[in-house]
Amino acid sequence: MTNAVKNEAVLDSAHVGDIRGAFGTIRHGDVAARTGIWQRLRTLLAILGPGLIVMVGDNDAGAFSTYAQAGQNYGTSLLWTLILLIPVLYVNQEMVLRLGAVTGVGHARLILERFGKFWGAFSAIDLFLLNALTIVTEFIGITLALQYLGLPKEWGVVAAALLVMAAASTGDFRRFERFAMILVVFSLFLVPVFMMVHPPMEQIGHDLLAPGMPAGGKLSDVMLLIIAIVGTTVAPWQLFFQQSYVIDKRITPRFIKYERADLWLGIVLVLIGAIAIIGMAAALFAGKPEFGNFQDAGAVAAGLGKYHSHLAGVLFSIALIDASLIGASAVSLSTAYALADVLNMKHSLHRKPTDARAFYAVYCLLIAGAAALVLIPGVPLGLLTNAVQTLAGVLLPSASVFLLLLCNDKEVLGPWVNGRWTNLFTGAVAAVLVLLSVILTASVLWPDISSQTIINVLVGGGIIGGIVVIAAHTVKLRRDAETGADLADEAKPSKLYMQTWRMPPLDQLKPMVLSRTNRLWMAVLRGYLVVAVIMVVYKVTQVALLGH
Repeated sequence: MTNAVKNEAVLDSAHVGDIRGAFGTIRHGDVAARTGIWQRLRTLLAILGPGLIVMVGDNDAGAFSTYAQAGQNYGTSLLWTLILLIPVLYVNQEMVLRLGAVTGVGHARLILERFGKFWGAFSAIDLFLLNALTIVTEFIGITLALQYLGLPKEWGVVAAALLVMAAASTGDFRRFERFAMILVVFSLFLVPVFMMVHPPMEQIGHDLLAPGMPAGGKLSDVMLLIIAIVGTTVAPWQLFFQQSYVIDKRITPRFIKYERADLWLGIVLVLIGAIAIIGMAAALFAGKPEFGNFQDAGAVAAGLGKYHSHLAGVLFSIALIDASLIGASAVSLSTAYALADVLNMKHSLHRKPTDARAFYAVYCLLIAGAAALVLIPGVPLGLLTNAVQTLAGVLLPSASVFLLLLCNDKEVLGPWVNGRWTNLFTGAVAAVLVLLSVILTASVLWPDISSQTIINVLVGGGIIGGIVVIAAHTVKLRRDAETGADLADEAKPSKLYMQTWRMPPLDQLKPMVLSRTNRLWMAVLRGYLVVAVIMVVYKVTQVALLGH
């Protein structure tokens, strides 16, 4: 496929044109300054979408279970983890929205082009497997909600699958985004449920701002739940989805500041939903026999009906179905975008299904396959859920490392590369994610992992990670001082240059030359993957030979 725009890397011509968002339109080539409040508001309304959808989609069926488990088992004592994740969420997603707007090329394709076929194939295949299993968990969430509502599971799952497929298959980007924004609004059904239960607001405010561990909780269980909260809040599919969706929406560097505002709004909604679930579950089950004995989100809905009102249970079930629908839509799209991007096929919601058959086929087959699996009797749904956790643990560190390296690639981002302090923070975040992912993967493979083992890994890994990040940053500062790069950085490019700079076509990019810092990151990533593969092979062999 030829490039859609001369001297730009855009791979699909449908990715160039008017921005036709759910709440407004911005004409292609519109370079007028937005000076008044009304003009800026209209522009923001037209841009709204990618950040809201990816963040609310993150509060999916898996998140409902994780947050409800935190509240039901430990009260509101773990709310502080959400506040710590705010900068992580923003920095990671801001980097991918910047990559999308500046390059016009999806995340998977950039990894393929800049790091080679092995890493490109690894990212695409791992993402496909992880996302396929994640979509299954979304339909599990739908069945749990339908069970409480007293509706037939078979018809409900089929109807949900058809709705999700139909919403994205109209060939009209705006129609899909309006459908997704309706789901975003419905996610606020959690707020009245939260208010009905009347959780102690003073305690919630305290636990949000004062980190602490639940009294009497087993350290290994608490740590694994904290890691699960991190994993469900910072998911690999988010990186691939937002970058591709920003591209498909035709957002350019000129509108990055508006997309950042969209992202912040999404983060606020994520926090509202997460706090509502944890606070509601904590207050609902406090002093009840179910406290400390979480089962699933369906049992939470039943608990609302039992201890509060049927209406509260209905609203929670509707919110769960809503979360599962937006999660299934976003996760399926991220997969279809990534595979079509890597294989250089047409991939845009602006295209009719007849004009992008492979793209829509991947999307619909993922939905249909997940729905079918949930309806097949005897399918080990619990095993599938564990597989999601394991694959997420394997993919997240690699995605984070590649994201950091791409955002320092001047061939890719030009004047939009990361600043010094962004690199220091994201480097520390990447190191922590690698560490947490090792623990999460090990905990799924060995459920009886001890508290002391977790502490040893955290302390030892934290020391090593800190040394690596500080050493990498020191090396970069010394190199910049020797070459004068630190002085060159002070001469910031003009606003017009920043707004109009786009990555050139992929075949015009110079090969990536890894610095010592980047080679160090790649060595860490290879080492982590070797350890993860060894653990997985060992566990599979153990199950096959010993049956446990």
